[in-house]
Amino acid sequence: QVQLVESGGELVRPGGSLRLSCEAFGRPISMRAMGWFRQAPGKQRAFVAAISMSGTTLYADSVVGRFTISRDNAKNMLYLQMNSLKPEDTAVYHCAAGLQGPDYTEPNYRDWGQGTQVTVSS
Repeated sequence: QVQLVESGGELVRPGGSLRLSCEAFGRPISMRAMGWFRQAPGKQRAFVAAISMSGTTLYADSVVGRFTISRDNAKNMLYLQMNSLKPEDTAVYHCAAGLQGPDYTEPNYRDWGQGTQVTVSS
């Protein structure tokens, strides 16, 4: 099992940018597929982006061209660069470690972080 801790969420204006970080503890993530999910108020948790062990990426249609997922296995870190943010991006963002990927399905992911709040508002 790997422990995941997200950071970087904050209040940002529409059109702004944020970079979320996810630090892994306990085990290396180099042999794990990784993903970002988000949960908006009153909605179910939804897939955002995923990255395989080899670096292949997958994105939700709503974030294509605006968000970029990346990983630094040497630092045991996962990142999500978010540009051109919109109010509908407001949510708690969770990182997760999976078995294979990139994959958009939650059952693939066994370890989850507590999340970091992103609020996009003027």
